[in-house]
Amino acid sequence: MSRGLQLDDRQRRAWLRLIRTENVGPASFRQLINRFGSAEAALAELPELARRGGARHIRIPSEEDIDAELEAASSMGARFIALGEEYYPPLLARADYPPPLIAAMGNLDLLCRPALAIVGARNASLAGVKMARKLARELGQEGYVIASGLARGIDAAAHQGSLETGTIAVFAGGLDRPYPPENEPLLAEIVERGVAVSEMPFGWTPRAKDFPRRNRIVAGLAYGLLVVEAATRSGSLISARLAAEMGRLVFAVPGSPLDPRAAGTNRLLKEGATLVTEASDILQAVAPLVGRPQLPDNFAQEPSEVDMTTPAPGDDDRAKVLEALGPTPVSTDEIIRHTGLHPAQVALILLELDLAGRLERHSGGAVSLVMGSI
Repeated sequence: MSRGLQLDDRQRRAWLRLIRTENVGPASFRQLINRFGSAEAALAELPELARRGGARHIRIPSEEDIDAELEAASSMGARFIALGEEYYPPLLARADYPPPLIAAMGNLDLLCRPALAIVGARNASLAGVKMARKLARELGQEGYVIASGLARGIDAAAHQGSLETGTIAVFAGGLDRPYPPENEPLLAEIVERGVAVSEMPFGWTPRAKDFPRRNRIVAGLAYGLLVVEAATRSGSLISARLAAEMGRLVFAVPGSPLDPRAAGTNRLLKEGATLVTEASDILQAVAPLVGRPQLPDNFAQEPSEVDMTTPAPGDDDRAKVLEALGPTPVSTDEIIRHTGLHPAQVALILLELDLAGRLERHSGGAVSLVMGSI
Protein backbone atom coordinates (compact mmCIF):
# COMPACT_ATOMS: atom_id res chain seq x y z
CA MET A 1 0.00 0.00 0.00
CA SER A 2 2.65 2.50 -0.99
CA ARG A 3 1.42 6.08 -0.66
CA GLY A 4 4.13 7.75 -2.74
CA LEU A 5 6.60 8.95 -0.10
CA GLN A 6 9.58 6.94 1.07
CA LEU A 7 12.16 8.63 3.27
CA ASP A 8 15.73 7.41 3.21
CA ASP A 9 17.60 6.97 6.50
CA ARG A 10 19.09 10.47 6.38
CA GLN A 11 15.70 12.11 5.74
CA ARG A 12 14.03 10.03 8.46
CA ARG A 13 16.65 11.13 10.98
CA ALA A 14 16.15 14.77 9.96
CA TRP A 15 12.35 14.46 10.27
CA LEU A 16 12.74 12.92 13.72
CA ARG A 17 15.19 15.60 14.79
CA LEU A 18 12.88 18.36 13.54
CA ILE A 19 9.69 17.07 15.21
CA ARG A 20 11.59 16.51 18.48
CA THR A 21 12.79 20.13 18.46
CA GLU A 22 11.46 22.45 21.15
CA ASN A 23 8.19 24.18 20.13
CA VAL A 24 7.92 22.27 16.83
CA GLY A 25 4.54 20.59 16.58
CA PRO A 26 2.67 19.06 13.63
CA ALA A 27 1.49 22.48 12.37
CA SER A 28 4.88 24.19 12.50
CA PHE A 29 6.57 21.04 11.12
CA ARG A 30 4.36 21.13 8.05
CA GLN A 31 4.97 24.83 7.50
CA LEU A 32 8.72 24.40 7.86
CA ILE A 33 8.85 21.56 5.33
CA ASN A 34 6.60 23.36 2.88
CA ARG A 35 8.62 26.56 3.16
CA PHE A 36 12.17 25.21 3.13
CA GLY A 37 11.70 22.03 1.12
CA SER A 38 13.29 19.55 3.51
CA ALA A 39 13.75 18.87 7.21
CA GLU A 40 17.51 19.39 6.91
CA ALA A 41 17.05 22.84 5.40
CA ALA A 42 14.45 23.72 8.06
CA LEU A 43 16.80 22.66 10.87
CA ALA A 44 19.42 25.06 9.57
CA GLU A 45 16.93 27.96 9.67
CA LEU A 46 15.40 27.25 13.09
CA PRO A 47 17.72 29.34 15.30
CA GLU A 48 17.17 32.50 13.24
CA LEU A 49 13.42 31.94 12.96
CA ALA A 50 13.09 31.48 16.73
CA ARG A 51 15.26 34.56 17.36
CA ARG A 52 13.00 36.68 15.16
CA GLY A 53 10.02 35.36 17.10
CA GLY A 54 11.51 36.58 20.37
CA ALA A 55 13.36 33.50 21.72
CA ARG A 56 16.99 33.66 22.80
CA HIS A 57 17.61 30.09 21.72
CA ILE A 58 15.79 26.94 20.64
CA ARG A 59 16.64 23.44 21.82
CA ILE A 60 17.36 21.12 18.88
CA PRO A 61 18.11 17.44 19.60
CA SER A 62 21.63 16.29 18.87
CA GLU A 63 22.49 13.46 16.51
CA GLU A 64 23.30 11.42 19.62
CA ASP A 65 19.76 12.01 20.93
CA ILE A 66 18.34 10.70 17.67
CA ASP A 67 20.68 7.68 17.77
CA ALA A 68 19.39 6.85 21.26
CA GLU A 69 15.74 7.04 20.21
CA LEU A 70 16.28 4.95 17.09
CA GLU A 71 18.10 2.34 19.18
CA ALA A 72 15.26 2.32 21.72
CA ALA A 73 12.73 1.75 18.94
CA SER A 74 14.80 -1.00 17.38
CA SER A 75 15.22 -2.79 20.72
CA MET A 76 11.42 -2.96 21.08
CA GLY A 77 10.75 -4.01 17.50
CA ALA A 78 9.15 -0.65 16.71
CA ARG A 79 9.58 1.50 13.61
CA PHE A 80 8.93 5.11 12.67
CA ILE A 81 6.37 5.73 9.93
CA ALA A 82 6.30 9.10 8.19
CA LEU A 83 3.20 10.85 6.93
CA GLY A 84 2.65 9.68 3.36
CA GLU A 85 4.57 6.44 3.73
CA GLU A 86 3.26 2.89 3.56
CA TYR A 87 1.39 1.94 6.77
CA TYR A 88 0.64 5.54 7.79
CA PRO A 89 -3.10 5.40 8.71
CA PRO A 90 -5.00 6.89 5.75
CA LEU A 91 -7.71 8.69 7.75
CA LEU A 92 -5.21 10.13 10.21
CA ALA A 93 -3.26 11.51 7.26
CA ARG A 94 -6.34 13.58 6.30
CA ALA A 95 -6.80 15.12 9.74
CA ASP A 96 -5.73 18.72 10.32
CA TYR A 97 -1.98 18.66 10.99
CA PRO A 98 -1.47 14.94 11.63
CA PRO A 99 1.70 13.77 13.40
CA PRO A 100 4.55 13.83 10.86
CA LEU A 101 5.98 10.65 12.38
CA ILE A 102 4.41 7.90 14.46
CA ALA A 103 6.20 5.04 16.18
CA ALA A 104 4.42 1.70 15.85
CA MET A 105 4.97 -1.89 16.94
CA GLY A 106 2.88 -4.95 16.21
CA ASN A 107 0.80 -5.81 13.16
CA LEU A 108 1.25 -2.72 10.97
CA ASP A 109 -1.28 -3.96 8.40
CA LEU A 110 -4.03 -3.05 10.89
CA LEU A 111 -3.17 0.64 10.48
CA CYS A 112 -4.41 0.52 6.88
CA ARG A 113 -7.77 -1.13 7.58
CA PRO A 114 -11.05 0.75 8.27
CA ALA A 115 -11.18 1.72 11.93
CA LEU A 116 -13.70 2.75 14.56
CA ALA A 117 -12.85 4.23 17.95
CA ILE A 118 -14.38 3.33 21.31
CA VAL A 119 -13.66 5.41 24.43
CA GLY A 120 -15.25 5.99 27.81
CA ALA A 121 -14.98 6.24 31.56
CA ARG A 122 -12.03 4.88 33.48
CA ASN A 123 -14.29 4.09 36.46
CA ALA A 124 -16.72 2.28 34.19
CA SER A 125 -19.66 0.25 35.43
CA LEU A 126 -19.80 -3.48 34.84
CA ALA A 127 -22.62 -2.89 32.35
CA GLY A 128 -20.51 -0.33 30.50
CA VAL A 129 -17.54 -2.66 30.33
CA LYS A 130 -19.71 -5.49 28.99
CA MET A 131 -21.27 -3.18 26.40
CA ALA A 132 -17.90 -1.87 25.18
CA ARG A 133 -16.47 -5.37 24.92
CA LYS A 134 -19.54 -6.67 23.09
CA LEU A 135 -19.66 -3.81 20.58
CA ALA A 136 -15.91 -4.02 19.94
CA ARG A 137 -16.18 -7.74 19.24
CA GLU A 138 -19.18 -7.38 16.92
CA LEU A 139 -17.73 -4.41 15.01
CA GLY A 140 -14.46 -6.29 14.67
CA GLN A 141 -16.27 -9.28 13.23
CA GLU A 142 -17.64 -6.94 10.55
CA GLY A 143 -14.11 -6.01 9.48
CA TYR A 144 -13.37 -2.89 11.53
CA VAL A 145 -10.24 -2.37 13.58
CA ILE A 146 -11.00 -0.88 17.01
CA ALA A 147 -8.88 2.05 18.23
CA SER A 148 -8.71 3.23 21.81
CA GLY A 149 -6.35 4.74 24.37
CA LEU A 150 -5.35 1.79 26.60
CA ALA A 151 -6.87 3.49 29.66
CA ARG A 152 -8.69 1.67 32.45
CA GLY A 153 -12.36 0.82 32.09
CA ILE A 154 -14.00 1.29 28.69
CA ASP A 155 -10.74 1.62 26.72
CA ALA A 156 -9.39 -1.65 28.10
CA ALA A 157 -12.71 -3.41 27.44
CA ALA A 158 -12.70 -2.19 23.82
CA HIS A 159 -9.20 -3.58 23.29
CA GLN A 160 -10.11 -6.88 24.93
CA GLY A 161 -13.19 -7.27 22.77
CA SER A 162 -11.24 -6.71 19.55
CA LEU A 163 -8.02 -8.63 20.22
CA GLU A 164 -9.03 -11.42 17.87
CA THR A 165 -10.14 -9.13 15.03
CA GLY A 166 -7.71 -6.20 15.30
CA THR A 167 -7.11 -3.39 17.78
CA ILE A 168 -4.96 -0.23 17.90
CA ALA A 169 -3.69 1.13 21.23
CA VAL A 170 -2.66 4.79 21.16
CA PHE A 171 -0.20 5.96 23.81
CA ALA A 172 -0.02 9.37 25.50
CA GLY A 173 3.67 8.79 26.25
CA GLY A 174 6.45 6.92 24.52
CA LEU A 175 5.93 3.32 23.47
CA ASP A 176 8.23 2.30 26.32
CA ARG A 177 6.07 4.21 28.83
CA PRO A 178 2.64 2.50 28.79
CA TYR A 179 -0.02 3.96 31.08
CA PRO A 180 -1.54 2.77 33.33
CA PRO A 181 0.99 0.11 34.44
CA GLU A 182 -1.84 -2.29 35.32
CA ASN A 183 -2.63 -2.65 31.60
CA GLU A 184 0.84 -3.91 30.69
CA PRO A 185 -0.38 -7.55 30.38
CA LEU A 186 -3.11 -6.33 28.02
CA LEU A 187 -0.52 -4.34 26.07
CA ALA A 188 1.59 -7.47 25.61
CA GLU A 189 -1.42 -9.15 23.98
CA ILE A 190 -2.08 -6.08 21.82
CA VAL A 191 1.51 -6.00 20.53
CA GLU A 192 1.30 -9.72 19.74
CA ARG A 193 -2.02 -9.55 17.87
CA GLY A 194 -2.77 -5.86 17.35
CA VAL A 195 -0.65 -2.70 17.09
CA ALA A 196 0.49 0.08 19.44
CA VAL A 197 1.27 3.61 18.22
CA SER A 198 2.54 6.89 19.64
CA GLU A 199 3.72 10.28 18.38
CA MET A 200 5.70 10.94 21.57
CA PRO A 201 9.43 10.28 22.05
CA PHE A 202 10.69 7.05 23.56
CA GLY A 203 11.31 7.61 27.25
CA TRP A 204 8.51 10.20 27.48
CA THR A 205 6.33 9.74 30.58
CA PRO A 206 2.82 11.04 29.82
CA ARG A 207 1.64 14.27 31.46
CA ALA A 208 -1.95 15.44 31.85
CA LYS A 209 -1.70 17.70 28.78
CA ASP A 210 -0.47 14.81 26.61
CA PHE A 211 -3.75 12.87 26.84
CA PRO A 212 -5.75 15.27 24.61
CA ARG A 213 -3.04 14.77 21.95
CA ARG A 214 -3.49 11.02 22.36
CA ASN A 215 -7.27 11.45 22.10
CA ARG A 216 -6.86 13.40 18.86
CA ILE A 217 -5.00 10.51 17.26
CA VAL A 218 -7.62 8.01 18.47
CA ALA A 219 -10.34 10.12 16.84
CA GLY A 220 -8.30 10.75 13.69
CA LEU A 221 -7.73 7.05 13.04
CA ALA A 222 -11.42 6.24 12.76
CA TYR A 223 -14.51 6.84 10.64
CA GLY A 224 -16.49 7.30 13.84
CA LEU A 225 -16.02 7.47 17.59
CA LEU A 226 -18.28 5.78 20.15
CA VAL A 227 -18.51 6.99 23.76
CA VAL A 228 -19.90 4.29 26.06
CA GLU A 229 -19.77 6.04 29.44
CA ALA A 230 -18.45 9.50 30.31
CA ALA A 231 -18.95 12.08 33.03
CA THR A 232 -19.71 15.68 32.11
CA ARG A 233 -16.03 16.61 32.51
CA SER A 234 -14.01 13.83 30.93
CA GLY A 235 -11.37 13.13 28.33
CA SER A 236 -13.91 11.09 26.39
CA LEU A 237 -15.95 14.21 25.69
CA ILE A 238 -12.77 15.92 24.49
CA SER A 239 -12.30 12.97 22.13
CA ALA A 240 -15.88 13.37 20.90
CA ARG A 241 -15.38 17.09 20.27
CA LEU A 242 -12.14 16.45 18.39
CA ALA A 243 -13.83 13.74 16.32
CA ALA A 244 -16.67 16.11 15.39
CA GLU A 245 -14.19 18.85 14.43
CA MET A 246 -12.48 16.37 12.08
CA GLY A 247 -15.78 15.47 10.45
CA ARG A 248 -15.94 12.03 12.04
CA LEU A 249 -19.22 10.51 13.16
CA VAL A 250 -19.92 10.63 16.90
CA PHE A 251 -21.90 7.87 18.63
CA ALA A 252 -23.03 7.48 22.23
CA VAL A 253 -24.62 4.76 24.35
CA PRO A 254 -27.44 6.19 26.49
CA GLY A 255 -27.41 5.65 30.23
CA SER A 256 -29.43 6.21 33.35
CA PRO A 257 -29.96 9.88 34.28
CA LEU A 258 -29.14 8.83 37.84
CA ASP A 259 -25.63 7.61 36.94
CA PRO A 260 -23.05 10.43 36.68
CA ARG A 261 -21.01 8.20 34.36
CA ALA A 262 -23.81 8.55 31.80
CA ALA A 263 -24.20 12.32 32.08
CA GLY A 264 -21.66 12.97 29.34
CA THR A 265 -23.04 10.43 26.88
CA ASN A 266 -26.59 11.65 27.45
CA ARG A 267 -25.42 15.20 26.77
CA LEU A 268 -23.77 14.08 23.53
CA LEU A 269 -27.09 12.58 22.45
CA LYS A 270 -28.86 15.87 23.16
CA GLU A 271 -26.25 17.62 21.02
CA GLY A 272 -26.83 15.34 18.05
CA ALA A 273 -24.68 12.25 18.51
CA THR A 274 -26.10 9.04 17.05
CA LEU A 275 -27.77 6.85 19.67
CA VAL A 276 -26.30 3.35 19.87
CA THR A 277 -27.83 0.30 21.48
CA GLU A 278 -26.38 -2.31 19.10
CA ALA A 279 -23.57 -2.62 16.58
CA SER A 280 -25.88 -2.21 13.60
CA ASP A 281 -26.55 1.41 14.62
CA ILE A 282 -22.87 2.16 13.94
CA LEU A 283 -22.48 -0.10 10.93
CA GLN A 284 -25.39 1.48 9.06
CA ALA A 285 -24.10 5.01 9.66
CA VAL A 286 -20.49 4.27 8.71
CA ALA A 287 -21.08 2.02 5.69
CA PRO A 288 -21.57 4.89 3.16
CA LEU A 289 -18.25 6.46 4.20
CA VAL A 290 -15.99 3.44 3.84
CA GLY A 291 -14.09 3.45 0.57
CA ARG A 292 -15.14 6.97 -0.33
CA PRO A 293 -12.32 8.64 -2.29
CA GLN A 294 -10.28 10.99 -0.13
CA LEU A 295 -8.97 14.37 -1.19
CA PRO A 296 -5.21 14.34 -1.78
CA ASP A 297 -3.10 15.51 1.10
CA ASN A 298 -1.28 18.80 0.48
CA PHE A 299 1.76 17.98 2.55
CA ALA A 300 4.95 18.66 0.63
CA GLN A 301 7.03 15.58 -0.08
CA GLU A 302 10.79 15.90 0.03
CA PRO A 303 12.33 17.37 -1.98
CA SER A 304 10.27 20.41 -3.02
CA GLU A 305 11.00 23.88 -4.27
CA VAL A 306 10.98 26.83 -1.90
CA ASP A 307 8.73 29.78 -2.83
CA MET A 308 11.00 32.82 -2.69
CA THR A 309 8.69 35.17 -4.62
CA THR A 310 7.08 36.81 -1.59
CA PRO A 311 9.20 39.48 0.15
CA ALA A 312 10.33 38.54 3.66
CA PRO A 313 8.45 40.39 6.41
CA GLY A 314 10.17 43.25 8.18
CA ASP A 315 10.09 44.42 11.79
CA ASP A 316 7.15 46.73 11.09
CA ASP A 317 5.22 43.77 9.65
CA ARG A 318 5.95 41.72 12.78
CA ALA A 319 4.74 44.59 14.95
CA LYS A 320 1.46 44.72 13.02
CA VAL A 321 0.83 41.01 13.58
CA LEU A 322 1.74 41.21 17.27
CA GLU A 323 -0.63 44.15 17.69
CA ALA A 324 -3.44 42.11 16.10
CA LEU A 325 -2.86 39.15 18.41
CA GLY A 326 -3.96 38.70 22.00
CA PRO A 327 -5.19 36.01 24.39
CA THR A 328 -8.44 35.59 22.42
CA PRO A 329 -8.15 33.23 19.42
CA VAL A 330 -8.49 34.85 15.99
CA SER A 331 -8.30 33.30 12.54
CA THR A 332 -5.34 33.74 10.24
CA ASP A 333 -7.65 35.24 7.62
CA GLU A 334 -8.69 37.94 10.09
CA ILE A 335 -5.03 38.78 10.76
CA ILE A 336 -4.34 39.02 7.02
CA ARG A 337 -7.29 41.34 6.45
CA HIS A 338 -6.45 43.50 9.48
CA THR A 339 -2.76 43.92 8.68
CA GLY A 340 -2.98 43.99 4.88
CA LEU A 341 0.08 41.72 4.68
CA HIS A 342 0.58 38.91 2.19
CA PRO A 343 -0.67 35.54 3.53
CA ALA A 344 2.85 34.07 3.21
CA GLN A 345 4.27 36.91 5.31
CA VAL A 346 1.67 36.40 8.05
CA ALA A 347 2.28 32.65 7.98
CA LEU A 348 6.03 33.15 8.45
CA ILE A 349 5.57 35.62 11.33
CA LEU A 350 3.19 33.20 13.08
CA LEU A 351 5.71 30.41 12.54
CA GLU A 352 8.44 32.52 14.14
CA LEU A 353 6.22 33.19 17.16
CA ASP A 354 5.31 29.50 17.34
CA LEU A 355 8.96 28.44 17.39
CA ALA A 356 9.65 30.99 20.12
CA GLY A 357 6.91 29.43 22.26
CA ARG A 358 4.75 32.55 22.12
CA LEU A 359 1.88 31.27 19.95
CA GLU A 360 -0.97 28.91 20.78
CA ARG A 361 -2.85 27.17 17.96
CA HIS A 362 -6.54 26.31 18.22
CA SER A 363 -8.99 24.24 16.21
CA GLY A 364 -10.13 25.69 12.92
CA GLY A 365 -6.80 27.40 12.29
CA ALA A 366 -7.26 30.07 14.99
CA VAL A 367 -4.25 31.39 16.92
CA SER A 368 -3.60 33.41 20.05
CA LEU A 369 -0.65 34.69 22.04
CA VAL A 370 0.46 32.60 25.00
CA MET A 371 -0.33 34.33 28.29
CA GLY A 372 2.84 35.88 29.66
CA SER A 373 4.29 36.61 26.23
CA ILE A 374 1.97 39.56 25.53
